[in-house]
Parts: sequence; C-alpha cells; structure tokens
Amino acid sequence: MRITSVEAHVLVDPDYDVGATSSAQDNLVVEIRTDEGLTGVGETDVNPWIGAACLTAPGTHTMGQCLRDMLIGADPLDTTAIWDRLYTGSAMNGRRGAVVNVIGAIDIALHDLAGQYLGKPCHALLGEQVTDAVTPYASLQPETSDFDSYKESLVRWALEAQRLGFTAAKLEVTFSGPYAHMGLREPWSRATEVIGAVRTAVGPTFGLMVDVQYAFPDADSCLATIADWRQFDLRFVETPVASDDLAALARVATEQPIPIAVGEWLTTRFEFIDLIEQGKIQIAQPDIGRVGGFTEAMRVCRLTQAKGLRVVPHLWKTGLSIAAAVHLAAVTPNCPWIEFLPAQLSESSLRRSLLAREPVLSDGVIRVSHEPGLGVTIDREAMEGFEEAARRLHRW
Repeated sequence: MRITSVEAHVLVDPDYDVGATSSAQDNLVVEIRTDEGLTGVGETDVNPWIGAACLTAPGTHTMGQCLRDMLIGADPLDTTAIWDRLYTGSAMNGRRGAVVNVIGAIDIALHDLAGQYLGKPCHALLGEQVTDAVTPYASLQPETSDFDSYKESLVRWALEAQRLGFTAAKLEVTFSGPYAHMGLREPWSRATEVIGAVRTAVGPTFGLMVDVQYAFPDADSCLATIADWRQFDLRFVETPVASDDLAALARVATEQPIPIAVGEWLTTRFEFIDLIEQGKIQIAQPDIGRVGGFTEAMRVCRLTQAKGLRVVPHLWKTGLSIAAAVHLAAVTPNCPWIEFLPAQLSESSLRRSLLAREPVLSDGVIRVSHEPGLGVTIDREAMEGFEEAARRLHRW
C-alpha cells in the first residue's frame, strides 16, 4: 500500500469572533489517501492557512523538503519512520512550531489509515490497553464580555456539564494577561470569586480544574492569588505563567500544593523534557496534534511515566481530537482524564457540526472504541461549508 495524495482542508466557523480566546473557531484537517482506496484523517490546532502552507510549500534543498512530497509513495504503515523522515527533512523550517503541528495531523491520519488497513483501533497500534473507559472533564468557556454574565454563564454551564454526566469540569477563567477573553479585564482576585461561585453550585465532590491561560506575569503574583484557591480542592491549575518561563513555573509548582499543568503549546518530547526537568510541573498536557501526533505524544507519555508524573492530553478542536485522546489514554496508565470540549457547551459551530459520528459520554466516561482506526465519521457537507467560509475569508 502506498500514499497517493495528501489534502489539507482549511476550515473556519463563519461566525468566528476575533475577540474570543478559542481556537475551536478554525481547523486544519489533513486527509491521506492510498492506492488501495483507504483514507486516513487527522487534525491539528494551528492557524489552518499557515498549516496548509507548511504542508504544501515546495522544498528546494535537503533540510527544507516539502512535507507532502515526502509522503507521496511512502508506505503509510511505517508511521515511526515517516515521522522521523518528516521531522529531519523539514528541520531547517521546522523542528518546533507550525511544521511539527502539521506533522501531528499527518501522524494521526497515518494511524487512522493503518488501523483501517489492519482492522485494528488506533490504540492497538500504540501499546497495551490499560482501560476500557476514559474519564473526560468538560472544558467551559462562555463567550461574553461582561464579568457578571460570564460568571453566571460559567456557573450555568458547569451545572449543565454535571447534568450531562461529567464528573469534572475545567473553568477557563481568563480575565487578565495576554489572552484576556472577549476583552475581559478584571483584577486577578476576581477569578477567586468566579471559582467560588462554581464550587458552591456544583458541590464539594464534583472535580474542578482552572485554566488561567498565562494570566500572571511572574511567580510572585501567581502565588499570592492562588493561595486563596486551596479551599476549592482543585485538581490542577493550568498555564499560570508563560510556558517558556521555566524558572517561574518551577516556583509556582513547588511553592504551593495545587498541581500545575502545562504543555498545550509544546512541540516534541524535547520541549517536554525541559518543562519537566526545569519547570517541575506535576501534569504534562501534550496536545496530540500540536506535539507531533501519536508517535511523539506516546514518547511524552513514556517520559512522564518514567518520571512518576501524570499526563492529561489537551485539546480544543473537534471530535477528531477527542477520539485521538481516547486512544492515547487507553494505553497510558498515568492518564487520569482527557479534556473534552462538549459540543452542547461550545459556541463554535465548527466544533458542533464537523463530525457526523464521534466519541460520546455515557455514565461519566467514554468507552474505548474497538472500531478500526479512529472510529469517527466526518460530515462532508458540513466540512464543505466550513471550507467555503475559509475561502471567503482568505484564499490560499
């Protein structure tokens, strides 16, 4: 079996809002086809126009080859060798960032293909299955620019997540810092007010996580604020300071008791080595598409397991990424949860509509699929609509 074509689908929610801190509003979906009529699909969390250029830009020398050209004619079952060839062949332009993000979508698609060809689910290609059911937490971020309505919406959404069967939720409390959501600019202390309102609403046994999206400029301001959060029994606080500020991360992770989770933006295991060894975090959050696909995400999982840390995959896209995270968690004993952006609680029509069939929550868990490949189905009509919206915005 040989790869015959590689296609990049640039998608955008036609109602996107540039003020929203939400990359669920656009998407890059990569499809890989073979001479035996099989098609594998993957996605990644990167600006889709940039990602499409990374995939298709021609190469003129050995250190900056075209990703698509390196794939044509290759055996799609040889996933690890392909990953290494793509990473090395694009090293002058890549090594980190958008090029590796696109390699991630390619790698997911290759595993989807391989699973279909072999009649096995993706997790059977990754390792020994350790669980039949994966626990997701609901990621919640209402889109409103008023503090009071944001707090009220977040409480309402948390209660709805609880009603839907989730046993935990992550609150996107982004009122300050470089990614202040929908123009919200509030003192750091107001985040405490929001978390407290949600905790009161959902009760003491419902799991809560908090993502502040790099809100704090330094360790001192972070430590002073989250000292008040101990009362809320949080599972973790995500991205409190810049992920490149390893010294500040180390202080925040070691000078207070709430576990610190970081890793959504990182690419390759090499960045996670620095994050773990210098940043001293307790929870690693590889985004499977961004980090480099299943191949590299599994390397990160093995690294965290060796260090006695937990891994909780990040995702903020569609059911494609949810399915990928379920397969990863199925073979990762130190993965207690995966992120889940509920379609019912997402403002993005792209998140809600791209897939005709995706993983579902039942009794608080997602059952591990045993269908070949990822086990999901794209709604082709919906995808064409999102592609047309992207073409109206910017042709590539």
